[in-house]
Amino acid sequence: MKRIFSAAAISVCLTVGVTTLATAENAPAAVAQTKQQSGVVINLAGKQRMLTQKMSKEALYIAKGIDAEANTENLKKTAALFDKTLKGLIGGDSSLNLPKTDNKEILAQLQKVTDLWVPFKANIDKVIAGKADKATLEAIAKENLPLLKNMNAAVQMYAKASGSKLAPEMAKKINVAGRQRMLTQKMTKELLLIANGIDADANKANIKKTAALFDKTLDELIAGCKKADIKAQFEGVKKIWAEYAPIVNGADTSDEALKKAEKLNMTLLKESNKAVKMLEASIK
Repeated sequence: MKRIFSAAAISVCLTVGVTTLATAENAPAAVAQTKQQSGVVINLAGKQRMLTQKMSKEALYIAKGIDAEANTENLKKTAALFDKTLKGLIGGDSSLNLPKTDNKEILAQLQKVTDLWVPFKANIDKVIAGKADKATLEAIAKENLPLLKNMNAAVQMYAKASGSKLAPEMAKKINVAGRQRMLTQKMTKELLLIANGIDADANKANIKKTAALFDKTLDELIAGCKKADIKAQFEGVKKIWAEYAPIVNGADTSDEALKKAEKLNMTLLKESNKAVKMLEASIK
């Protein structure tokens, strides 16, 4: 998982970037859209972070020979959704309920994402075509975090620009809860990098940090949630996490653990996503 950005620097960027709200003078110009549209944009832009990690995970599952056919189909769909959503964020997409982005600063950031997406997609396409060789996997391991980091920067910009329409605390909740989806996939990707023998020692350290951030954030989301139904959803996520955490924290790459992880990480993702959708639906 070595890459052009250090793991420590990226970790700090992701952790601090998500939780820090900019001062008014540093925030991008407000985006002209309704509160509900702002919620959709932050949700789907945030979901893109998760998709960078999901694609990487699926490529690594294919390389490991675990449900290769199913994971190839999943990878095709994940890559197509990332591409469609990125284009929708830029130019609008009625099928995704995404308004066109007019903010020049955000558009410039999305162009950076596009520039990173092109070579990353080329390597994903190689895996889909059956060429999951080590060089391709190492390229994916190197390129996925810069793509994640720059997509994350775009999410922060959307959250800040929504200030005139959407309450900052709600924008932050959707952002942070949405980040949990990404962390479910990031920790599973790190588990698969270890299993595939790619920067195993570094990824053993990374997976512990990712798991700790997921656990801490989940507790904070539960403690700060005032709506009973949404709080119950987060508590349901906590129960699934309790089953998955031992595999992640122990970096267990046995065949049995990897098969179990394949199911649990998707259940964790699905239920975490449901919580985000509930937050989005609660916007009045």
